[in-house]
Amino acid sequence: MSSTSPPETTSSRLDRGRVLTAQGLAWRADWVRLKTVELVEIAGSGHYSSVFSCAEIFAALYYRALRLDPKDPQWADRDRFLLGKGHAAIGVYPMLADLGFFPDDWLADYARVGSRFGDHPDMRKIPGIDFSSGSIGHNLSVGVGMALAARKQCRDFRTVVMIGDGELNEGQVWEAAMSAAAFDLGNLTVIVDENQMCLDGSVSAVMPVEPIVDKWRAFGWAVTEIDGHDPSSVIEALDALPATDSSVPTCVLAHTRKGAGVSFMDLSLHWHLGYLGEVDRADAEAEITARMEAGTSVPGGSR
Repeated sequence: MSSTSPPETTSSRLDRGRVLTAQGLAWRADWVRLKTVELVEIAGSGHYSSVFSCAEIFAALYYRALRLDPKDPQWADRDRFLLGKGHAAIGVYPMLADLGFFPDDWLADYARVGSRFGDHPDMRKIPGIDFSSGSIGHNLSVGVGMALAARKQCRDFRTVVMIGDGELNEGQVWEAAMSAAAFDLGNLTVIVDENQMCLDGSVSAVMPVEPIVDKWRAFGWAVTEIDGHDPSSVIEALDALPATDSSVPTCVLAHTRKGAGVSFMDLSLHWHLGYLGEVDRADAEAEITARMEAGTSVPGGSR
């Protein structure tokens, strides 16, 4: 895999605020999309559109915002990242390999019998995965626990949890949100990938969740709204997260589009789980590659 690794240091640890320009983020997000297409080809089926909606956010987290140590995945002071929408983990695996958490060739048997890697991440098998997922709705509760642990241990790591807007239908999410505010967990951030769709259709039709901003604020959180496909907006929002010793948890509401980055997948009901045939794969790869070569980004996600 090609890499745009941070500047070399005397340590393997990657601090927050690493150099990643808006153009570099756009390129890296499309690289994540391409690698997702490659891995689905190995498996014969996979989740394209759920990755495509948050590819820019993935890139900003792993190549700029998270404090990590690929040589020591269990480093006690690392930032934690939990993926509530765990079916998008196929987009995380290539970044972990690229950063050095494990060899790239581990991904050659993605989702095959005996592989470490499946649709959802397994913390017991994959270096760099902080918590497993499966049933939607659990990870914010676990994130609250991790943020509380940081407080008890006097550590300054940040816990970031990404969830989907369809996931907001889960009552456990709101119990966790209420707890985070009650415990003054300013070291906890939730990123809502508001890609407008869930498995069964549009979120507004299946189970409306608006007004999302008002709900999080009512639960005691600070809320920032961004265009989740605008590299500069994503970088600015993550750079502006409060210090970990602050007392108010932060919700970053990212307006995105499920399937963004491939025109025939954009807000389509048909690509939550699927497999690209030869012609469609060529078209998807050509569209993504053209942007990477031109140095442009996916059109915005705001409505």
